[in-house]
Amino acid sequence: MLLRDRVAVIAGAGPGLGRTLAVLLAREGAHVVLAARSPEPLAETAALVRAERREALPVPTDVSSPAEVEALAERTVGRFGRVDVLVNAAFPGTHRRNVLDMDAAYLEQWRRTVEIATYGTLLACRHFAPHMVAAGHGSIVNLTSMSSRTGYAGRSDYAAGKAGVHLLSHCLADELGPSGVRVNCVAPGWIASDVLDDWMRARAAAEGVPYEEILARDVNAMALRRIATEEDVARAVLWLASDHSAATTGATIDVNAGHQFT
Repeated sequence: MLLRDRVAVIAGAGPGLGRTLAVLLAREGAHVVLAARSPEPLAETAALVRAERREALPVPTDVSSPAEVEALAERTVGRFGRVDVLVNAAFPGTHRRNVLDMDAAYLEQWRRTVEIATYGTLLACRHFAPHMVAAGHGSIVNLTSMSSRTGYAGRSDYAAGKAGVHLLSHCLADELGPSGVRVNCVAPGWIASDVLDDWMRARAAAEGVPYEEILARDVNAMALRRIATEEDVARAVLWLASDHSAATTGATIDVNAGHQFT
């Protein structure tokens, strides 16, 4: 097991990628602290972690709240006495909207989106990293995106939030490296999911072409001719969380099946 008896915190452990991450880290030996806003999905993910015979601590948390993130760190250390891995994966769902089409309500949603992504990541690092520094080791893995390097029309909230996390990670890698704490990013591209499938079907309907044509067009834009899965992304996070990446910090691993080269 790559993470035997280590303590991993996942901020953004809701359904989807967060849940896949939790199960994989548990399978590799980690006890897992689960943080997200909704209690019900957290409880479901905690049950899956326990099924892997690992401890799970679900803590409903708004990652953009300083008080709640500080309490999350205190509960983690109070329960386990340590933290070895922090994965920042929290990000709200967004809708495509061009900047000039944003009304007051969407402008507030834009602010909230960036706050959760960048400020939420900052808060988690601020409150968990001191425990890693005191121990002289630790790995922080931040989820960014292909969009953190290239912006697309209608996705400025997503791109800005992820780009903030990207450069924040560089700063933290430089600050925490002398204490033995590593900070890296995983940047997914498209991830196979019902949401992506629905978006492709909507595009097919708008263009009046079969869904299969849209799928083939998109997949042919990827060097590996396939769409990455949640498991693909989670395994990149696992590598950065483990000692196999002991000399890696300030790096970004792209998991996009060759959709974008950097």
